[in-house]
Order: sequence, then structure tokens, then C-alpha cells
Amino acid sequence: MTTAAPVTDAGTPPAARVPASPRRWPAAVLLGASALWLVFTAVHLAVSGRWWLWLAVDAVPPLAFLLVPLALGAGAAVSRRRRGAVALLAAAALLLGATQSGINVRRWQGGDGVAPAEALRVFAWNTGYWDEGGETEALYRRLRDADADVYLLQEYWYERTAGPTAATLDRLRAEFPGFHVVVAGELVTVSRLPVLRQVPLEAVDLPPAVAAAGDQWRYKTLRTDLDVGGGRVLSMYNLHLPVQLSPEHGLLDGDFYRVLREQRAQREPQWRALARDVRANPHPVLLAGDLNTSPAMGDLRKLPDGLRDASYAMPSLYPASWADSPGWPRWWRLDWALVSPEVRVHSYRFGDGRGVSDHRPQELVVSLGGG
Repeated sequence: MTTAAPVTDAGTPPAARVPASPRRWPAAVLLGASALWLVFTAVHLAVSGRWWLWLAVDAVPPLAFLLVPLALGAGAAVSRRRRGAVALLAAAALLLGATQSGINVRRWQGGDGVAPAEALRVFAWNTGYWDEGGETEALYRRLRDADADVYLLQEYWYERTAGPTAATLDRLRAEFPGFHVVVAGELVTVSRLPVLRQVPLEAVDLPPAVAAAGDQWRYKTLRTDLDVGGGRVLSMYNLHLPVQLSPEHGLLDGDFYRVLREQRAQREPQWRALARDVRANPHPVLLAGDLNTSPAMGDLRKLPDGLRDASYAMPSLYPASWADSPGWPRWWRLDWALVSPEVRVHSYRFGDGRGVSDHRPQELVVSLGGG
């Protein structure tokens, strides 16, 4: 007599059951990672620039929005399972986050052609707490070598010691004889062209403690209207927006989140003051400086309407201005130059800070249309 094999509740003999293949786990992980990255990208687009807590997430290197989907897509290419689903999710994330990646797709435009004789050389730079720490000669050597018509300089103050002093300003004027020097808080504009008007923008809704702390905290945008000849005026906006977070505090430190809230409370009024002034300004505009804002941040939506990024005149495929320091990856563009339609940009590049600052300087050649 033959004895029948016992049958499970599902009607399948135990010998017929096949254990799950361990090869399925990589495919499942890849699928899950692809789905999570797509969700993260969508949430980032919706939330960045609108929620103060997301300022911490905004620190992600912009290039991640390109490299992560490509890596997931490469995983799909070698996977035997879930290949189509992973590829679809990775492609969706890539398309959704492409504008956040910092890739300069407009580099092929090549700028606005050959610069005319009257074109201006503009040098914008976060100097890194000016010349504090024995960097005086290196700082001025870098500024002289730029040979610019207009300098838009930030961080004219010291981090650890008192200063700069009146003698520091005297040295700056002596280095640029015949130039006009305008100072407002930590912002310095040095111009070979006559300055018709100088206005540090007033952010009227700053937190009271910040507004009372001094001009370095109060003024983050300095506007100078320059006489470019022929009855024409060019408004230069020199900017340094507050940094959004502090690397001195860890994620488990309550002060980390306190700083996020406080910095947003400082940044938002400055964005609004800038937009108001540019909107009411009848002159052509060039805006340049350290925005402490990467291409992946939604805060870029707060830039004044009608301005365009000057990177269409930049040859770099991935322009990055920070960090220009040994041991730090150069993954972020925090420094920007934008112009109104009347301004032509013939060339634009990030230069070398030569160890003086952790920001690379911006070097532009511009002119006014119809000149």
C-alpha cells in the first residue's frame, strides 16, 4: 500500500515548496530605494523653501539629484528582477529632480558674444572674514590681480577678533586710487565708475534682536547705481544672505533646530526686501554675491522676477563655488550672478580664492545692450 504525502493547508506537499531565492532580496531593496528616492524628490520640490525644518535637508549636494537616479538605473540594468519597475522609478526621479542637480545645461549658449570695448569687468567675492588671520597681503594681491572695474565684496568683518578698523578701510582705498568705495555693514562695493546712488536695503521685518545687533546683521544687500556713460545707469546689488544652518551643532542637539528657525527668520525678510527693490528699480540690474543657496533649494524661487542666471555664459558643466578649501568637497554653488534682460554677459567664471576664502570668486564681463 502506498502512503500519500501529507498535504499542507494550501494543498502543496512540503517537498514541493521552494524557499525564496536570496537573489530576490537585492531586487526588492533596489525597488524600495527607487521608490523612496522618487518620493523624497517629490517632497523636496514641494517643501523646500517653504518649511524651516527642510533647510537641514537642503544641504544635500545638488549633484545627488542626478547621481542617485543614475545609480539606481544602473542597478536596474544588471538586475534580472523588477528591472522595468526600477528603471521607471529612477527615470521619473531623474526627470523630476533634474532642475535641482546644478547641471549647467545652458553652457552651450556661450554667452552674449564678443565683449565690446566699453564692457565692464565685475569681480564678486565672499572674502572669508576679510583679511583676518594674517591674510592681508594675499587678499589684496588677489583683488589687484582681478583687474576689475567693479568689486562686490562680502564679509568685511572679523569672526574672532575686533575689526576691521579705520586703518583697514584706508588700506583698501590706497589699493584702489581713483575708485569709489562704498561700505554698508559687511558689504563693500569698489567701483571705477561714478556712484550715483548707494542704498543698503532695509529689511523692515527682521527679528528685533537681529536688527539691533549691528549693520553686519542688519544689511545683507547693498545697492549702488553706477554711471556707465551715455546717460545710462546700471544698478549693482551686492549680496550676502545669512547661512541657513550651523555645522557646529549635531542633529541630536536642540540648538541645531533653534538655529534653523532663527536663520530662516533672518533670510526671509532679506529675500522680500531684495524683491521689492528690484521690482521698483527702473534701471538695468546686475545682482551678485553669496546667497548661501544651492541649486537644489526652493529659496531660489524668491529671487526677483525678470532676472536670469548668468551661467549661460559659463563654460563649466557643474559650476560649484564652495568649498574652496583643502579637505572639503566642491559640491555646492552658493554664489550667484543674475542680470536683467538689458544686461549682456560675455563671460562668467568661478576663479580661485587662493586660500584666502572658502568661496571661489565670480568673474564676469558684462555690457548694456544698445551701448
